[in-house]
Amino acid sequence: MSGMQKKTDVILIGAGVMSATLGSLLKELAPEWEIKVFEKLANAGEESTNEWNNAGTGHAALCELNYTSEKADGSIDIRKAVNINEQFQLSRQFWSFLVSSNLIRNPQDFIKPIPHMSLVTGEKNVSFLKKRFKALSDVPLFQGMEFSDDPEKLKEWIPLIMEGRTLNEPIAATKVDSGTDVNFGALTRMLFDHLKSKNVELYYKHKIKDIKRTSDGSWEVKVQNLDNGKIEYHTAKFVFIGGGGGSLPLLQRTGIPESKHIGGFPVSGLFMVCNDPKIVAQHHAKVYGKAKIGAPPMSVPHLDTRYIGNQKALLFGPFAGFSPKFLKTGSNLDLICSVKPNNLGTMLAAGAKEMALTKYLVQQVMLSNEKRMEELREFIPNAKIEDWEIVVAGQRVQVIKDTEAGKGTLQFGTEVVSAADGSVAALLGASPGASTAVNVMLKVLEKCFPQHMKAWEPKIKEMIPSYGVSLAENPELFQEIHDSTTQTLGLGQKEPLHR
Repeated sequence: MSGMQKKTDVILIGAGVMSATLGSLLKELAPEWEIKVFEKLANAGEESTNEWNNAGTGHAALCELNYTSEKADGSIDIRKAVNINEQFQLSRQFWSFLVSSNLIRNPQDFIKPIPHMSLVTGEKNVSFLKKRFKALSDVPLFQGMEFSDDPEKLKEWIPLIMEGRTLNEPIAATKVDSGTDVNFGALTRMLFDHLKSKNVELYYKHKIKDIKRTSDGSWEVKVQNLDNGKIEYHTAKFVFIGGGGGSLPLLQRTGIPESKHIGGFPVSGLFMVCNDPKIVAQHHAKVYGKAKIGAPPMSVPHLDTRYIGNQKALLFGPFAGFSPKFLKTGSNLDLICSVKPNNLGTMLAAGAKEMALTKYLVQQVMLSNEKRMEELREFIPNAKIEDWEIVVAGQRVQVIKDTEAGKGTLQFGTEVVSAADGSVAALLGASPGASTAVNVMLKVLEKCFPQHMKAWEPKIKEMIPSYGVSLAENPELFQEIHDSTTQTLGLGQKEPLHR
């Protein structure tokens, strides 16, 4: 049948957390629709979604200081933090629905409770953290947050970080016990197993070569089977491009006006991993610091307890790096090939604007292991080089586009670009990414299927009770949802810290 068109309703490109989430939502809302998924690698969740390629923080803005900025008058702007927390609550609700409906099982295999902490040193930073704590404490979503600038208290919370520390300047931390560690790789594999049981067709080792509009307005996707080299053509009324860093070149292939004047800047990451169980057992939290002056928000240093393959591990990073590839398994020509006549000006403007970022990345690439250890010792004063190894994390492609802030503005965040008629949508960007997948995919549904939303709304509300409602403004509803998702996802039990 090679060369002939095979028709379907929906094509999802990339078997990561975004396609898995969109596919799972659509299967509940329109069970009769046919869905095909194409992934160039051999398994689901192997690129940006893989547990070794992201921080798995379950970003709820509990500990990430870059989501709360200090305004000129000294007050703290918490809108972004509240917004991101609301989005993570939607993910929790949808995952709970899947678990309680027996569509996925064993939530402990992908989500575990881990305290989220922010840690700062120096008088100015301590004063900022205290103000941030006060501002967030008034919002029900951040209930249970504790603040301490007492070194004795901090020794109880983070013994590994406090051990051997010379306290010659103020130090403070906040802690929220309701934080989570999410293994997005495991979650994605579960979701694709579920989709397979619902007759979704999964094609692994299939690479998208082209995307073209057909005369009847649907999209034709040219796919190569990497096992035998054969080319197939599949058409669908709706195509979602969720290929992580690889989404930009595919979006450009569609030729939609919305794909113009957008560029991508790849940033690679490294983590240091400790595999000594004795050291790993002394730390039980995700501890986020403050980005150094001139460093981009994606470089906030953090020391994380992670569960990977149900083994407890300790990761520190990220150290940024530069590679012209858009995916870990990408090509060294990715960046060059993404520069087109319509985005050249945008890219050049970003290059001129982002000299500080360029300089930062060059310095990061040049870091020796000893220099990385120095940064680690700012967190763990007694860290020894032989206990830590380097792991290369996933590629992130930061979006560059022309905005009100000017030409060639670097965007930090996750965004969806879709055609005016909603027939194709692509996901671009990075953190908070996976944590907010449910919110992002609901936005895709609203943008691309407006004609169905009224009919779908009751089902969406059954799956995600707070859909369309602000939890920050409805403390009772938040409490009820938080308690029920905590129970369904098994997040109630606290694990003791071993000294």
